Amino acid sequence: MLKGQAHKFGSDISTDLIAPGRYFHLRSNLPELAKHVLEDADPEFASIVKSGDFVVADSNFGLGSSREHAPIIIKMAGVAAVLAKSFARIFFRNAINVGLPVLICDTDQIGQGDELEVDLAAGIIKDKTNGIELTFSKIPEAMLKILDEGGLVPYIKKHGDFKL
Repeated sequence: MLKGQAHKFGSDISTDLIAPGRYFHLRSNLPELAKHVLEDADPEFASIVKSGDFVVADSNFGLGSSREHAPIIIKMAGVAAVLAKSFARIFFRNAINVGLPVLICDTDQIGQGDELEVDLAAGIIKDKTNGIELTFSKIPEAMLKILDEGGLVPYIKKHGDFKL
């Protein structure tokens, strides 16, 4: 069970908003780059996000260039999962590969600061602030195994190859 606070964003949050291009020189120093995560979408986000919190967005989250460091720095900032109506496919794949859950669901009823509980295996989001329960598309067993290991590389290191 994942528990944390919602940080709400709109539609079309690009990888450039997640990992601003002016910090491109920091891509080899991911902890430093993580200090600027989502800075151009919300200048205060990196300083207020707490471990276990959630990024909640509208549609088309992660569009733009592949920037595989974008989901990495979201995870490094302590975000437990990203919830959105839809994701750019490359961002979705990169997020799973680094062990960041990305959940497709209707986010309209989730408010800024709402306290959420997410059960990845059951596909249920409980918004403790407003008392609603939402569902999200079931995560395939193969993806759950990758997420449980912290990403694709740790999965392969532990199991020797990709046998799901």
